[in-house]
Formats: sequence, structure tokens, C-alpha cells
Amino acid sequence: MSLLNVGIVMDPIADIKPYKDSSFAMLLEAQRRGHQLHYMEPTDLFLKNGRPFAETTELKVWDRAKSDTTSQFYGFGASHETDLSELDIILIRQDPPFNNDYLYATHMLELAEAQGVLVINKPQSLRDANEKLFASWFPQCIPPTLVAAEAARLKQFVQDHQDVILKPLDAMGGASIFRVTAQDPNINVIIETMTDHGRHHIMAQIYLPEIKQGDKRILLVNGDPMPYALARIPAEGETRGNIAAGGQGVGMALTERDEWLCEQIAPTLRRKGLHFVGLDVIGDYITEINVTSPTCIRELDEQYGLNIAGELFDHLESLMPPA
Repeated sequence: MSLLNVGIVMDPIADIKPYKDSSFAMLLEAQRRGHQLHYMEPTDLFLKNGRPFAETTELKVWDRAKSDTTSQFYGFGASHETDLSELDIILIRQDPPFNNDYLYATHMLELAEAQGVLVINKPQSLRDANEKLFASWFPQCIPPTLVAAEAARLKQFVQDHQDVILKPLDAMGGASIFRVTAQDPNINVIIETMTDHGRHHIMAQIYLPEIKQGDKRILLVNGDPMPYALARIPAEGETRGNIAAGGQGVGMALTERDEWLCEQIAPTLRRKGLHFVGLDVIGDYITEINVTSPTCIRELDEQYGLNIAGELFDHLESLMPPA
């Protein structure tokens, strides 16, 4: 395989925790293969006379142990004004929220894609596949769910199911998620606040008690699941399993049901160019499909001796035209 110019659009690398960061795992693997790394933050992207450019910076990365909080783990080289068509692959690893700035970035990167750059994940599909709503394309895989803005409709869903999770459609890491019951005295104000008095849609799903055994994150490369999931176990007194909300990550082998769920969505992922995806599963159901910047590579690699970023780059390199 010839050496590639690999760009990455990500949030500031100085702020990451390298021992647990999936983007960092991808950078380490690309560098191990001899590829040149080109670092960009979202605000470095720009259009000039209809062509996509970025102020890119050459990047080197070094792994370090979790206990090592002082060793340098990255270094910058020269910066360049780069026509994005000069890159072979661009990884989009910017975290949500999927706001207007994120939307504009996908439009600029789609112009790079039109010039032959392999952009991961496909910009159009990032716009199409809202991480909360995308699962609704697979109704056989999801628990009873309602997406609505109207308070009366949401309250009726809570009355019908008694114990419900309410979550916004544009957040990540367990942010602004509420568990409410039909007897909750705060249900009106929670719905008013989350919907901004009926101006915004939110999602309501039945509470799945299996969350106590973990909110499983299954990683898929080109629709193929890795053999193990990371079950995020909620902290004491929590209903959210997200690592960002204090959950503990415990690896476990996929079940037959997990594999069936992956089979249901895999053809759509491949068709849409969603090459790296994180599936969230509680019990028997998909609750979210993460397409923007799925995490948990490093935890699964450490627990099972995997190289998930290696699986990803094997796939990406197979898509490159012959030298």
C-alpha cells in the first residue's frame, strides 16, 4: 500500500485524554502505517472560489500510559494552506452537537469528496443520520419510542408507559437526559424546558431496566461488528451508562441478538458510506446509532487485545485507487 495523506478534522487535540480517545487511536494507527497526518480543527476549513481548503498542520503522535499525565503525546510541524483535494482520506471526528457550524463543515467536506477525497463518514450521510432519529429507520430494532414537540402527546406517552427516558435530539455523552415516571411532579416543567414550550422536538423512549447490566457500545467497520461490546454500567444512583456521565466500561462478547441487530442495519450503513459507526444497545434494543465520532476503541483494544483502528484502516486502504 502506498503512503497516504490522512487529514483529520477534530476538536482541539490538546484537550483529549489519549488513553481513551478513539480519534487518537486512529492517528496512532495511520502513523504506524507510515501515512502523513494533517491536523485540522473545524474553524480551519474554508472555501475559496468554490474550492475547499484548510489551514492544516503536520502532526506526530506518541502513545502514553493512562497513569502518565505529563509526557508529550503529540507534536505539531509546519502549517500549510492546503487544497483538500491533495489529501487522500479525511476523518471527520468532531464531537456533536450537530449545530449549524457542524452542518457547514459537512458541506465544505462534501466538496472535497466530490474532488476524489475519501471522507469518513460520508458528509451527506452525517446530515441524514441524526444519531437519535436514525434508529427509527429500523423499527424492528427499537423499543417503544415517540419523537414529538407537543407536551400533551409526550405526557400521554409517559402515562401509557409509566417509566420513560426523555432526551434531546442533538446532544451527546448523556447530556440533558431525564428519567420520568407518570407520578413525577416535575414532568410538566421538564417537558416545557426540553421542548422550549413546544418549539423543539425531543425523543421519549420507555425505560429499559436492562440498563443496569450496561448500555452496550458495539463498533462496526463497514457494517461488520467487532466481536466484543463495551457495556457502560451506570454509576450508583445513575440511569445513564455513558462514560462521560461516570459509567464504568466492561467488555463482553456479542450475543446472538446483538449480531442480529447489526445485520439489520449493516446494508444501510454500507450503502450510505457510514464506514465507522457505534451502535448503542440496551437489552434487546437499539437506542442510538452514533455516526459522528463513535468512541470506545481504546477500551476494547485494551481489554481484548484488538486493533479496531487497524480494522478500519485495512478497510479504508482497500478503497484507495491503485497506485
